[in-house]
Amino acid sequence: MGKSADSEFSKQIDRVTSCTVTVYTRHGCHLCHVAIELLESMTAELDFVIEKIYIDGDVKLEELYGEQIPVIHIDGEHHDFFRVNPERFRSSLEKHRRRQ
Repeated sequence: MGKSADSEFSKQIDRVTSCTVTVYTRHGCHLCHVAIELLESMTAELDFVIEKIYIDGDVKLEELYGEQIPVIHIDGEHHDFFRVNPERFRSSLEKHRRRQ
């Protein structure tokens, strides 16, 4: 492979493996804390990063997610809310990566 082919292959691998899991949360939310801990325990195995967005004080986000937190998105796509089921999360992450 030439240098540009190696670079292109590297970009494809990064695109497939690098996912951002966003957790919409509130300060002091017990279910959020449990969900984030579970997701953090899976990051090394499943190769994703966690972004936490606190909805406290954001009128628009509170209207969208106020009663459903934590709300989980995978690369901007809604995955789930309230609790994280590890098997369902793994499956959704894998399906998401295949579509990329």
